[in-house]
Amino acid sequence: MANQQLIDALRDADAVKFGEFELSHGGTSNYYVDKYVFETNPQCLELIAAAFADRLDGQAKLAGVALGAVPLVAVTSVETGTPYVIARKQAKEYGTGNRIEGDLADGEEVVILEDIATTGQSAVDAAEALREAGAVVERVVVVVDREEGARENLAEAGLELESLVTASDLLADAPDDVDVA
Repeated sequence: MANQQLIDALRDADAVKFGEFELSHGGTSNYYVDKYVFETNPQCLELIAAAFADRLDGQAKLAGVALGAVPLVAVTSVETGTPYVIARKQAKEYGTGNRIEGDLADGEEVVILEDIATTGQSAVDAAEALREAGAVVERVVVVVDREEGARENLAEAGLELESLVTASDLLADAPDDVDVA
């Protein structure tokens, strides 16, 4: 069951927009979920952290994909008291040159938190980096699943996708010309 309070908060924050939008994977859509709007809104962050916390057992370390999921993993870490790491898209070219930032032990179980899943590729890439660093990664929990193949792509990489809300939930009463997927 979708979290109606979170759906209402995302809509009230104006994070759901309608029009013609290019997506990060190159496709286009007639709706857009603006993660920067909900990730900079304290009410949305509070609801997201609580919803993520409800789905976590406190046993696994958290990981956020840089840059978008960092605010989400940080507030969830505070909410749960669970440490986190940050998975960069690529290693830094300065300082330590790390791709994974934070303390990660070999064999440690990690759950990836992500903002929006379309194809799921950024979560797959983060899981690969975390696994290369010695982590055990089997789960990805996202705020919004756009229902455009992320679940299947993540499954192919041995990852289970769980979402707080789906595009279908979020767009249940959208204008008639808005297509989910």
